Amino acid sequence: MAAKVYGLVGKSLSHSFSKKFFTEKFLNENLSDHCYQNFELKDFDNEILRLKAAQGLRGFNVTIPYKESILPYLDGQSDVCLNIKSCNCVRVENGLWYGYNTDVVGFQKSFEPQLKPYHQAALVLGSGGGAKAVCYVLGQLGIEFLQVSRTPGGTKNFIHYSDVSEELLARYKVVINTTPLGMFPNIEDCPPLPYNAISIQHYFFDLIYNPALTKFLSEAQRQGALIKNGAEMLKIQAEESWKIWES
Repeated sequence: MAAKVYGLVGKSLSHSFSKKFFTEKFLNENLSDHCYQNFELKDFDNEILRLKAAQGLRGFNVTIPYKESILPYLDGQSDVCLNIKSCNCVRVENGLWYGYNTDVVGFQKSFEPQLKPYHQAALVLGSGGGAKAVCYVLGQLGIEFLQVSRTPGGTKNFIHYSDVSEELLARYKVVINTTPLGMFPNIEDCPPLPYNAISIQHYFFDLIYNPALTKFLSEAQRQGALIKNGAEMLKIQAEESWKIWES
């Protein structure tokens, strides 16, 4: 019987969660004809075309930095995917690629239970595919937000890191890191913020899961803030991907 191939598309995947998660899932559920592979693409536009021609591929996840780059190669997209212009899950059917975004569900289910009544405004660090999913969820929850970027682009909802003052941080009590700053192996990196302005009312969420306690989170924890990393979000979005592939 031909193997049913699933995988992860990204640029650097040596420390990927997904391959281990799905390999263990297939083993535990006796899916011996299923396999999950890492597809490290350095020359995206050329290599993605070769992947599209591959036999046996049933679906794949997409990670940094290709959640937006994948869009032109899709044959169809979910409403959420079209709305936020970011795709992290592709279902393959009869050689056609259909894009979805499971980051939205994963983030909301992991993030929302910790919210307090005073969590009315958020700073979203970053402007990539993960940030797009986070901003979509914040909009659905009615939480005001500003995006913080090194290249803010001049729009009203974007500010530069240098604009994050102690006064601003005192108002925006939710801070969500969607950047790779602090990800293994660069564990000493963290977004440039006035961490001394953090209070016990702050909620810091980091999409990074390796390490479990990034410098971004440890600095917030030291000030008494509520913190959460991206491990639960990743597990939820992985299971959502599986539902899409098997639908």
